[in-house]
Amino acid sequence: MRRAPHALAALLGAGLLALPAGPGAADDDPAAGAPADSAGSDAPPDPWEGFNRPVFGFNDFLSRHALEPVGRGWRWLVPEFARRGLENLFENVGTPLVFVNDLLQAKPKQAGVDLARLLLNSSIGLAGLMDPAESIGLEANDEDFGQTFGVWGIPAGPYLVLPLLGSSSPRDTAGLVVGSAAYYPLGLVVPFYATAGARAVDVVNTYSFSADDIAEEREEAFDWYAAVRNAHVSHRENQVRDRAEPEEGSGDEEDDLYFSEDEEEPEE
Repeated sequence: MRRAPHALAALLGAGLLALPAGPGAADDDPAAGAPADSAGSDAPPDPWEGFNRPVFGFNDFLSRHALEPVGRGWRWLVPEFARRGLENLFENVGTPLVFVNDLLQAKPKQAGVDLARLLLNSSIGLAGLMDPAESIGLEANDEDFGQTFGVWGIPAGPYLVLPLLGSSSPRDTAGLVVGSAAYYPLGLVVPFYATAGARAVDVVNTYSFSADDIAEEREEAFDWYAAVRNAHVSHRENQVRDRAEPEEGSGDEEDDLYFSEDEEEPEE
């Protein structure tokens, strides 16, 4: 499973500091066709909407007036090959945690692929600036502790929007805490300003690819908050179930947004 496309990565909650930095190789966008009516019968449960909407508005304000303009400026200033290199580098840095979650989810084949990617890209790929592993068919996986908790049967809980971090849930928030704690020893060695600066570059670099798509999705949405919420819930459910995202324009996007409990699981 590849990481979400750039547009979706930013779309899922106007997340400002927790955007994934994976390559935008996937062409699917499960946000397309997402129900926009928050009161619709297909909308996921949102008992904390009174809290979520103001936080979402704050995040979206920063996205509109800070990160999207800065991302466009970064795109103008930095050549695409350099931005792709940074994208590969940040993905490579996150691969050890993906590998750990592969093991925790009992996915030995995926774990082997991600370990091979880490070794190959860190050496021949110049510390991850290039992605020779993909050229030989070793595609990146996208696993995190929130997904691992879902595979273990822990329910997601209500939809939740976090300040700066965007769309989440109680389960994903717990996963984020565990993932951050896993990198705590790194903070004892690398100064805070260095890690904060790297994270800022990561976010701006991601927005350099996604800013225009975010603006387009926002303009087309009847209810931007509801569209993002519905897309996020669907996308995370797909990730936990290892479902392929619907192809853009296939007409199946809306049908695949939510799943019944008695739906057949895909064959391994």
